[in-house]
Amino acid sequence: MTSDQHWFEDLARHMKSAYLRYSFTKGTTQEVDFICEQSQIVRGARVLDVGCGPGRHSLEFARRGMQVTGIDVSQDFVDIASHAARDEDLHDAHFVRLDARSLSVKDDLHHRFDLVVCLCQGAFGLMRDDQHDVEILKGIRSCLVDGGIVVLSAFNAYFAVKHFEASDFDATRGISHENTEIRNEAGEPRTVDLWTGCYTPRELRLAFRQTGFEVVSISGVEPGQYSLADCSIDLPEFLVIAKATSVAH
Repeated sequence: MTSDQHWFEDLARHMKSAYLRYSFTKGTTQEVDFICEQSQIVRGARVLDVGCGPGRHSLEFARRGMQVTGIDVSQDFVDIASHAARDEDLHDAHFVRLDARSLSVKDDLHHRFDLVVCLCQGAFGLMRDDQHDVEILKGIRSCLVDGGIVVLSAFNAYFAVKHFEASDFDATRGISHENTEIRNEAGEPRTVDLWTGCYTPRELRLAFRQTGFEVVSISGVEPGQYSLADCSIDLPEFLVIAKATSVAH
C-alpha cells in the first residue's frame, strides 16, 4: 500500500455506516442488474470491487453467486462490509484494506478476475493527482484476465462546471472542490473538504486505451439509473464499460 494516507480515510472514519443513508447508495440492485446484463457474467464469476466502500455492490454480486473480493482504503468500511457478509452467510465475499494505487504490485490479485467494478467515485476520481487515476487503471488491468470486463464510473466535468455553483472547479487539473457537511451514525455533522476528479469522455477513452483496454461504451448515468444513454452535460456521471486487451500496454 502506498505510504501516504488518503484524505478520504478520515471522512469514512467519521461516517462509517451512515454513508449508506445517502440517496446515491439506494440504487445498488439496478446498478448490479445492468452490469450483469452488459458484462454477461454468470454464477461463479470472479469479481473485484475497487473502492468498495461499505460493500453494497460486492454484497449484491455475492448474493447472485459471484466470488467477490472488495478492496477499500478505509478500514472502517472494510469492517462494515465484512460484518455484513458474515451476517448474510455470504462466504464468497471477502474484503481487505488496500489502496487502489497499489494494485499494480499486488501479484496475488493479478490475472484472477473476470469483472472489475469501480463505482460511485470508488478510488478512481478521488485522486487529486490524475496520474494516480492512471495507476489505478493499470492496476485494474493487471487484475483482469485477458478479455475481462471493467465497469467504472467517473464524474462528469461538464456537469460539474454547469451545475456545481457552490464548488470551485480547477479547470487546469479537472478537480472539483467543495466544503460539504457529512454526518456520523449519531447524526452529528462535520464540515469537510471534498475533492472530485472530473473527466470528459475523450479523456476517459485516452486513459483506457493507454492502460490496455478497448472501450466498449461510455454512457451518461446517475446513481440507480445505469443505462446506455448518450453522454450528456446534465447527467452527473459517465459509465465506462471496457474490455481488457490481450496485451496490456
